[in-house]
Amino acid sequence: MMDTSDLSNLRIDPQDREETAKQSRFWWYVLGLIVVIAIIGLIFFNGAQSVETRTISVNSIDSAQNFAILNASGYVTPRRRATIAAKITGRLVEMLVEEGMVVTEGQVLARLDSADARTNLATYRAEHEVAQSSIAELEVNLADARRNLKRYQELFSTDVVSQQQLDDAQRQVEALSARLEVARKQVIAARARVESVEQDLLNYTIVAPFAGIAVSKDAQVGEMVSPVSAGGGYTRTGIATIVDMASLEIEVDVNEAYIAKVHVGQEVTAILDAYPDWKIPARVRTIIPTADRQKATVKVRIEFIELDSKILPDMGVKVIFLDQINSSAPQEKIVTILRSALVKNDEKTYVYRVKNGVVERRAIKIGHVRGESVEVLAGLEAGDLVAVENLDKLQDGTKVKIIQ
Repeated sequence: MMDTSDLSNLRIDPQDREETAKQSRFWWYVLGLIVVIAIIGLIFFNGAQSVETRTISVNSIDSAQNFAILNASGYVTPRRRATIAAKITGRLVEMLVEEGMVVTEGQVLARLDSADARTNLATYRAEHEVAQSSIAELEVNLADARRNLKRYQELFSTDVVSQQQLDDAQRQVEALSARLEVARKQVIAARARVESVEQDLLNYTIVAPFAGIAVSKDAQVGEMVSPVSAGGGYTRTGIATIVDMASLEIEVDVNEAYIAKVHVGQEVTAILDAYPDWKIPARVRTIIPTADRQKATVKVRIEFIELDSKILPDMGVKVIFLDQINSSAPQEKIVTILRSALVKNDEKTYVYRVKNGVVERRAIKIGHVRGESVEVLAGLEAGDLVAVENLDKLQDGTKVKIIQ
């Protein structure tokens, strides 16, 4: 017969059973926590291995299409721009121009006080008339003296008058002739003085030298104006500034290291700072044949193909000099990318192609280089994404995080 006391010893105490269950749950909790930590660490590790980069798309253009080879910035400037000033010093009594006014060539812009000039003109005209009157008197006297000389010559031949009387008659004719010549010259001088004052009187009226638009009004009625600076800050040297809007062009400074890429007649795309989405066709008009030694630049002037009223003087503008790859060859698609995406190693050229967040190092063959773009002959297709930032941190198979 089995001993019942021994069986009772094999029974598990309920308190021990509860403690064992608690210990089992604790280790399961620890194991779950370890798994969660491992997963978080793996995620963090994988994220830490990702490299941030920026990507660009591979483009496709026509073989005969113009594209950028050089960028520059400058300003819109008129070829004809003039600050209108008086030829003489005077007080402004009438101002007929305002900012924004359209003016025509020869239009009166302002008038100066001409009272003194008119008084001088009247005086010189009177002197001219007096000089002309004296000529008439001298001509009558000279004619009479010549008649007397003729009579004396006839009487001298018959010994009626003496040689002395004949000589006196001759001297009278010569004297009157000389006085008449002087009087005629005085008339010429008087007429010259009249014409001079008349010209001065015209100078009191200021007119527009060419058609255009008044962009500034620099003097007011009552102020003194002068062709030269005088009287400190109380004398104006100009009354208005006129711009010929038909002569607007672009002036840019091109680094002398790139001036060989620019030529007269070259097509240009202009983009005004005020209208960044408006691409304006233009072309190079002239290259100024001198360099600025301080800035190491050469000045280039660019003309607009077609002017627009929105284009204003002194506007900031960015220009893109264009070049044609091959206008004579049949049109075909050419793949291009930016030069910033290229990596050169062992005389080979590579790019880092990005697909599904993973980098693929790919060797490519390049062709013509045009400014910031380069032609891709093999290795890429239009639409491929390539990395352009943190290239030194990338390898084949590197995971990347694309940033905008």
